Amino acid sequence: MHFNLKEIINCLECEILYKKDLIDENILFDISTDTRKLKKGDVYLPLRGENFDGHNFIDKAISIGARGYFTQNKFKINKDADFVIYVKNALNAYLKLANHIRNKINPKVIAITGSCGKTTTKEMLYSVFNTQYKTHKTALNHNNEIGLCETMFNMPPDTEICIVEMGMRNLGEIELLSKYSNPDIGIITNIGSAHVEKLGTLKNIAIAKCEIASNLKKEGLFIGVDCPQIKENLKYDGKKIYTSLNDAKNIEVKIDSTKFTYKNFEYEINQSGEYNVSNAILVIEAALSCNISQENIKKGLLDYKPIEKRWEKTIINGLTFINDSYNANPESMNAVLKTFLSIYPKPIILVLGDMGELGKDEIMYHKQVGEFLSKYNDVELLTVGTLAKHIARNTTLKSVEFENNEQCADYIIKNAPKGATILLKASRFMKFEQIIEMVEKYDND
Repeated sequence: MHFNLKEIINCLECEILYKKDLIDENILFDISTDTRKLKKGDVYLPLRGENFDGHNFIDKAISIGARGYFTQNKFKINKDADFVIYVKNALNAYLKLANHIRNKINPKVIAITGSCGKTTTKEMLYSVFNTQYKTHKTALNHNNEIGLCETMFNMPPDTEICIVEMGMRNLGEIELLSKYSNPDIGIITNIGSAHVEKLGTLKNIAIAKCEIASNLKKEGLFIGVDCPQIKENLKYDGKKIYTSLNDAKNIEVKIDSTKFTYKNFEYEINQSGEYNVSNAILVIEAALSCNISQENIKKGLLDYKPIEKRWEKTIINGLTFINDSYNANPESMNAVLKTFLSIYPKPIILVLGDMGELGKDEIMYHKQVGEFLSKYNDVELLTVGTLAKHIARNTTLKSVEFENNEQCADYIIKNAPKGATILLKASRFMKFEQIIEMVEKYDND
């Protein structure tokens, strides 16, 4: 998105600290927050975080060819720049400019959050809406304030639908994202124990997620799963739709697909799992509200592809790895385990790792996964990490505990039977993709 100096001044509460004579205020430029990506003629916006300060790179930005820069420091001016813009808070300026773009292009904005499933649902939404509209979306899981700004700044000018994923760790964060995106449709996939470490209770998690409706347009639409935590904490007077897995009929889960019927229409997803049906129903309701045809909804769901580390299949020397280690919490862990164990033939190996951000009850949550697995048999369980060992110690399954990924990969190389299917599930910080890489490296040596 291009700006000029006049537009910046009109959009922000700012002060021009310095401007060279004869500078044309109508010259267009892009705004960059990263000197590694900055192009000659851009204007540099230095952001501050807990562990970094972009102001330290202002001189570098000018040396690369930045036309000008923003600053929160009135007393440091590099006169090699064409102009210098003072703002009290660079992130707030970034958010206001993002909102300016949102209103200027004026797409219909669909905002989505939830304890789990939000990235999957976002990708499903994109696949469906892109069949009929010019659609833009949050990249990967860039779902914080900076990610929202990146989404808006990268939005093509002819965008009709903008899908924004919203994540949070504390109260107030989704409210901020809602304020600057001003959604037309808000979606909550579920309320679960992810981030309970910071927020303390499921009620607080629900309150935080329901902030998505704080700036949802009055004539808009809220879509959420039918659960008491959402209904009790959502503050929105507009139209609301609540959905449930029970609304789907004839659910048929296979290794590489899931079929179901919803409102007398049959749909298919090229992914396994009832939890994907729950996500798909939310998507269908959003699509119907925007007059997407049944044919295009079916096509979009069938064409949906998950992002990396979401049920990602890799075959190495007769072993099939299913890598679902993009993230994990108790709800997603049990949902994936239920699906995996119901559709794959034996021999089966489960590789489970630590789940993060579960607070003071983190050991209990891991123990419960072990208890959940005790209803199964003839399945080998491998755990990696200090918390995951409590899964192994609270199940009847045959299990082996490892301290790190290298030990686990070595065990798989030496002991996994040919033809085995191996599920990898853990929080992202466990870096379970390393296990596959180590097995693959051994096979290629």
